[in-house]
Amino acid sequence: MAIKAFCIGIAFALPFPSASAAEVAGSPRRAEFALEQPSRDARQLADWVVDSGDNLAKPFVVVDKVNAKVFVFDAVGRIRGAAPALLGLARGDHSVPGIGERELSAIGPEDRTTPAGRFVAALGRNMRGEDVLWVDYDGAVSLHRVITSNPKERRLHRLATPTPKDNRISYGCINVPVAFYETVVRPAFTGTEGIVYVLPETRPAREVFGSYDVDERAARQNLEAATPR
Repeated sequence: MAIKAFCIGIAFALPFPSASAAEVAGSPRRAEFALEQPSRDARQLADWVVDSGDNLAKPFVVVDKVNAKVFVFDAVGRIRGAAPALLGLARGDHSVPGIGERELSAIGPEDRTTPAGRFVAALGRNMRGEDVLWVDYDGAVSLHRVITSNPKERRLHRLATPTPKDNRISYGCINVPVAFYETVVRPAFTGTEGIVYVLPETRPAREVFGSYDVDERAARQNLEAATPR
């Protein structure tokens, strides 16, 4: 069976504006997390997306692999919802070249990674006819409802536990609770494409995205403005 039927991941980041081109004057703009408590990396990335306009006025998603959590934002950076996620079994930020064409039986545990990067995403259907959010169609990476066809994997239980330590189980795709997909993810991307940012776990986020800290950017610009010329 082709690997796309199971949404197994292989993807690479798409080009994005450089930080210097994206910077704007004035106080930093920030993502609105409301009552959510994101990790420092997730907050810094979301703030950079809003401040720089890297999402191109489209809805966007931040996937925090280390903490196994997904945050969905509207086009101006207001949180629409957050939920735990199941991710690739193996730790790593790259996919093995050609893995998207392999049979399931040929995918070793060490190759089951969720790649990090910036991806243009859109709703569509996989080879089983199920609607998913395609993160990278050619690479067969998607964000979708949690798969429960193998009871031994205990995926619902993994999503419900308070720790991210047991959330690494998939072949690379991003599994989220059914209700979250249907009430948050699908409505956010209906009629539009968006951007999915998957945070790295082996490299700095700035290296992957070319991002910057919005407070550092504002402080630098304020200093420049106050310096006599």
